[in-house]
Amino acid sequence: MAKKRKWWSGLLVVSLVGVLFTGCSTNNTASSPTNAPAATTAAESAAPDATAEPAADAPVDGGTIVLSTFSDIVNINPLLINDTSSGDIAQFVFASLYDLDRGGNVTPEPWSLAAELPVISEDGLTYTVKLKDTIKWSDGQPITADDVVYTIETGKNPETGSPLTSAFDKVKTVEKVDDQTVKFTLSQIYAPFLYALCQAIVPAHILKDVKPTEIQTNAFGTDPAKTVTSGPWKWTAWKQGESHTLDADPNYWGTVKPHIAQVVYKIYADQNTEVQAIMKGDTDHISAIPVTQVEAVKADGDIDIIQKPGAQYEYVMFNFDGKNFPDSYGLFAGQKTRQAIAHALNRQGMVDNILKGVGALMNAPFLPDTWADPGDAAVNYDYNAETAKKLLAEDGWVADAKDGILTKDGHRFSFELQYNAGNSRREQVAAVIQQNLKDVGIEVTPKAIDFAAWIDQNVTPGKFQALLLAWSLNTPDPDAESIFSSKYFPPAGQNSGWYKNEKLDQLWVDGYSTVDQAERKEIYKEVGKEISTDLPYVFLYQYGQAIGTGPRVHWAEEDAPEPSLGYGQFFHAIKWWVTD
Repeated sequence: MAKKRKWWSGLLVVSLVGVLFTGCSTNNTASSPTNAPAATTAAESAAPDATAEPAADAPVDGGTIVLSTFSDIVNINPLLINDTSSGDIAQFVFASLYDLDRGGNVTPEPWSLAAELPVISEDGLTYTVKLKDTIKWSDGQPITADDVVYTIETGKNPETGSPLTSAFDKVKTVEKVDDQTVKFTLSQIYAPFLYALCQAIVPAHILKDVKPTEIQTNAFGTDPAKTVTSGPWKWTAWKQGESHTLDADPNYWGTVKPHIAQVVYKIYADQNTEVQAIMKGDTDHISAIPVTQVEAVKADGDIDIIQKPGAQYEYVMFNFDGKNFPDSYGLFAGQKTRQAIAHALNRQGMVDNILKGVGALMNAPFLPDTWADPGDAAVNYDYNAETAKKLLAEDGWVADAKDGILTKDGHRFSFELQYNAGNSRREQVAAVIQQNLKDVGIEVTPKAIDFAAWIDQNVTPGKFQALLLAWSLNTPDPDAESIFSSKYFPPAGQNSGWYKNEKLDQLWVDGYSTVDQAERKEIYKEVGKEISTDLPYVFLYQYGQAIGTGPRVHWAEEDAPEPSLGYGQFFHAIKWWVTD
């Protein structure tokens, strides 16, 4: 998966570019409960059969759509979502204040909680949001300003450990004006704040008595029977490691009702098994067909494929916390060492041979060809083993006489590279990294770990040596402070590599403290130069996910999946329908 910035994504994962279906929260997501309950006992309700098929272009009500993934959820509580699978489920069952249209613009959709765009004060510090007066929770209680105030206050509270902290810690006050009106007052200009308002809300009447320190272990978000929702579908069953069942809420408040009566989210062992399932007709939708199998799926003839570069990029993350290494000796402390690793990796070969050309090299955390792309201002590391060896020698690394592995101060240059199990692309990339670094005297041990457990136990708390992972960007804004600033170390922040660079810390603030895009662009050029020189990550490439949909699923052209958006694989899913 990838991480969402923003969320970690194991499929991709993620986020730095979300809706109903793509909620557009600017958080990077990844907190999870430490005592998630066993498989729930909530009974799965039978979905009604689809009605007799009418004209091909006319929607029908009823039926079941079967989606697939290879990673189970961690927690679907909107305060805690930090991975793709959790976000997949949450976007069907929770409504957001605002959503994104196909062009990535913030808008109040019929399924959004807000009635209109916010009123923004002339100084840019006050946002007044008007809620619809018809919105309700799945238990029948009205959704009011109290819920919005509770969500923001709890999300920004460091004791909660929420990935929302970075999006809402610039909110000085959030006030209830009346039941349908909320006023946000910022402590400073925060250019991406409109995107931050694309945030799902949680029910104050359910959670208000839960201590912030206990939110992560509360059953809300991990037990369908105890998770009150607000979207078109309700979460009715979870068979851990097997499936989730979502049933259309008969009392859903929206003026646009879902056509599909039931959504089943099936969990497979890996991406290859997912592909087999959709080709056999066992599932209806796959969000990420491995590039090596796209042609085989196309040849099947019955599966519609949408493929183009998406809002995600892959990277190798270094951990700068010495406690993760033997004798607390951090292997990645030297800047030249990190630069050497960047030169040692055949990134273009990964794009050509693993992505089959469907990708673009990246040198900084901004998607290619977007307004914030720093272009030549960022350092490009060509594939050059000799340059890598030279930089390693300059940083004090010496080859061992017996096996050629580098050593320094008595420490062997050997580390574990973690990635999520079941991701065929990452498995191949990890093998290339292992060989590329062996060629320059560095020993790498790739380790695949179940995604949900990995995020919870390793990624979120920053307990690893190096990661192969991705960000899925759920808003178009380039601000990435919550990923790279030392203000956001674990557990509340997403800087899980414990990276600190005071110059970058200030540049992120400069970047979001001005609204003028031309001025911001110049700041992000400087960010690109600094971050590509110092290298908290080796940025690998932007890539796309091939979305596959079976013949039972239908949509109008304006409601088709949109790969350029985070969660765009389910764009306007409320309007889709299925036939048999």
